[in-house]
Amino acid sequence: MSLTGCGKTHGKQLNSSGLPVIMKKTNFLPEGEEEGVKYMFKNKKNARIIAIGIVAFFVLGVVGIALSQSGSSQIASAAPASNVGVINYQMIVSQHPDMATAQTTMQNEVEQAKKDFEEKTVSMNDKEKQDYYAQVQQRLNVKQQELIAPILDKVTAAIKAVADTKGLAVVLDKSNVVYGGQDITEDVMKKITGK
Repeated sequence: MSLTGCGKTHGKQLNSSGLPVIMKKTNFLPEGEEEGVKYMFKNKKNARIIAIGIVAFFVLGVVGIALSQSGSSQIASAAPASNVGVINYQMIVSQHPDMATAQTTMQNEVEQAKKDFEEKTVSMNDKEKQDYYAQVQQRLNVKQQELIAPILDKVTAAIKAVADTKGLAVVLDKSNVVYGGQDITEDVMKKITGK
């Protein structure tokens, strides 16, 4: 059975093939604007003016970027005289004299926790073992924080003392700095070790 043979369109428009029109051609430009756009690009003089305007805008943008980059290099060359310090924080913490004692204490805690875990979990099922393991892990994390917190406090105090002496307003970790800043790692290490 053919749809064209029904004879009823139910108020719908049909195209030249006899099928209902689903969507009309839509013009997104306001009325009269379409002709203006066509005219603007048909006239070669207008097209040339637009092209020159685009090129001028591009060239001015490139020149602006170049000027801003040359200005920042002057600022970067003044970095050693800045009031920003940089430090290799991880190295300072790992080489702190108290760190060896803290690591030894932590290793002893881990060994004791392993022994306790093996003894206490012999008669436990898997769920109980997992729960107990989580408790042991949490206890070890707390112990590690207790051992390292005083060391971090001492490192922070040494950094602050050196920064105040050198008149530095900000001290950043070296891993966060690409260029510039006054390296105070050795001064802080001397402050900590007393050498």
